[in-house]
Amino acid sequence: MSPYTLPDSFLESLLHDDTPCGDATSFALGLAGQPGRLLCSARYDMVVCGSEEAIRFGELRGLRAVGPCRASGEALAAGETILCLEGPAGALHAVWKTAQTLMEYLSGITTATAAIVAAARRGDPHAGVVCTRKNFPGTRAAAVKAVLSGGASPHRLSLSETLLVFAEHRAFFPDDRPSAMVERLRRRWPERAVVVEVADETEAAAWAAAGADILQLEKMPVEAVASLHASLPGTRIAAAGGVNAANAEAYARAGARILVTSAPYFAPPRDVAVTLSPL
Repeated sequence: MSPYTLPDSFLESLLHDDTPCGDATSFALGLAGQPGRLLCSARYDMVVCGSEEAIRFGELRGLRAVGPCRASGEALAAGETILCLEGPAGALHAVWKTAQTLMEYLSGITTATAAIVAAARRGDPHAGVVCTRKNFPGTRAAAVKAVLSGGASPHRLSLSETLLVFAEHRAFFPDDRPSAMVERLRRRWPERAVVVEVADETEAAAWAAAGADILQLEKMPVEAVASLHASLPGTRIAAAGGVNAANAEAYARAGARILVTSAPYFAPPRDVAVTLSPL
């Protein structure tokens, strides 16, 4: 089931970006009113995302969906149909490339996310994968949908959402004890977990003793994660920095119940094959 569909205002802006003064070729050829069909399918194995938006692009231009549409988050084999739109050829051409490209980019994120989640669950069935806010600016709602469709969740939707203390914050309070900083955060935001990013085992032990709810281990090797998991029972540990499908299983097996990653945002798009034909 798709987590949500992006709003019409966003979709309209994407369509307008590609046809600010209409489709010159379709207009010049006079094909706008001819009936046609646009069929999208997976060129290779993929986990699809953005199919609901592709259908909605069509609806916004007077097209109709024909047959079943595969939902975001569904795993597809090469050659399987994603969706089919029918209607005037001019409208088909107006939505074709925008719909295809959005699905390709979002499916790339979703497919990569699903691979990391699968690897993490092999290491620990209870491990969770969370994706950072390091998506391309202006695309957060689309990127988060892709992450959710791949079985992960957002690490932080924005700076307004969570308490995550970096060394770059602590540098402005060189005389503060960790316990004093945790207490101040809890007093100002009593309902929120206090997450602290640490760079080594000494920092981790100090902030665990201060009462941090989650320790985010930045670019620590798997062996260090395992050591901290053994020495700090009951402390939630998040592994961050360089987490990907190749090492997620090892980090989860070592005791990181939360795997923080930006890798899916840099995954290659997944090819969506498009056939556009007259009826």
